[in-house]
Amino acid sequence: MKVDPKTSPDQIIADDREYVIHSWSVQSSRKPLLVSGGSGSYFWDHEGNRYLDFASQLINLNLGHQHPRMVEAIKEQAETLSTISPAVANDQRSELARLLAEVTPGNLKGSFFTNGGAEANENALKLARAYTGRHKIIARYRSYHGATAGAMTLTGDPRRWPAEPGIPGVVRMFDPYTYRCPAGHPDPCPVCTGGPHLEEILQYENPDTVAAVLLETVTGTNGIIVPPDGYLRQIREVCDRHGILLILDEVMAGFGRTGKWFAADHWDVVPDIMTVAKGINSGYVPLGAMVVSEPISKWLEDRMFWGGLTYSGHPLACASAVASIGIMRDEGVVENVAGLGAKLAGSLKELAGKHPSIGEIRGLGLFWGLELVRNRETREPLVPFNASGKDAEPINELAAAAMERGLFLFVHWNVVVIAPPLVITESELEAGLEILDGVLELADRYSS
Repeated sequence: MKVDPKTSPDQIIADDREYVIHSWSVQSSRKPLLVSGGSGSYFWDHEGNRYLDFASQLINLNLGHQHPRMVEAIKEQAETLSTISPAVANDQRSELARLLAEVTPGNLKGSFFTNGGAEANENALKLARAYTGRHKIIARYRSYHGATAGAMTLTGDPRRWPAEPGIPGVVRMFDPYTYRCPAGHPDPCPVCTGGPHLEEILQYENPDTVAAVLLETVTGTNGIIVPPDGYLRQIREVCDRHGILLILDEVMAGFGRTGKWFAADHWDVVPDIMTVAKGINSGYVPLGAMVVSEPISKWLEDRMFWGGLTYSGHPLACASAVASIGIMRDEGVVENVAGLGAKLAGSLKELAGKHPSIGEIRGLGLFWGLELVRNRETREPLVPFNASGKDAEPINELAAAAMERGLFLFVHWNVVVIAPPLVITESELEAGLEILDGVLELADRYSS
């Protein structure tokens, strides 16, 4: 750990507690872990305790910790040109924009670069309103689109509550959450097939006022909800029928996470705008992008784009993303995810057979959720919706036990997310599942 030798680990933690404001936290309750390094699928603390990263940090570290080609690309770019204005051309920025046009679905072409996913969604919202001349945006209740003002209003989960009232014009729709379908999941289900539910909302809202439908292709933080086959196609068809843009948020699901380059590729659906971040360069340098279709790109040729960021297309960030796409192609990362994902699906089914606390498993590639319940028949969740404090103890206890055994998990409410780095080996995956098998016994104690 490269720190001032006069600065002890205790002092570093003390300074963190005193001066750093951490996200989504009551500051006095923070007990930060002092991390000193990482490699591949592992990271370690200052005492040498090693942790298998089953969450890719915030489901962004797709290429794992300290990939040598990523580190070298950043070093090389820093020695060449560390930063430059967004108004000029730069080789790394131009190459990345071209590569994104190559790997993203269909006719997606032009990219506006941001510092992360929230800014990508903010700019997608603004552009959709400008392009259509309409003001309403339809988003889902279990969505998470970021913590800036507009993105937070688009977010459906309870994290938006303290920020209300948000921006005007946001309308909600239900999610295709088949395990807990708000419509009771009749056959055919208007919500989980997509089209009928959206059409009904448009009937109440007036489709001529709706600029866009914004969706996480696969819902991430709020449960790893994979849409049923046909859902996304129906949403696309309804949007086309009414002249509404389809914006797909692939910030978490993109860049190989689901076993395809993008989750939309599973259903051959092309959005009008796609927002990306996280896996675009594994978070090595902050970066996101709004990628727009060729018609929108042409529309912008003789119109002002009312958006801008000081660090849009930052050379260090773009260089790392160019390297990332090269690594994914050269090392067959997407193919590796598809193969390991099939094995992971089988292993998780075996875990569900052993543990009565697992109500449902769902996911694609290396992007899975275990929904934990107290009773499989009633589907009572292990912890209540939006649980905190004492109510959240059962799931927090499980995560803490996993950490003690060397497994870093991401948990949210009653869902355990399995999203390791895409470069994880089969043996590492098996080691993590073995630890998970053991700690799930804690959740089983609450099951009846």
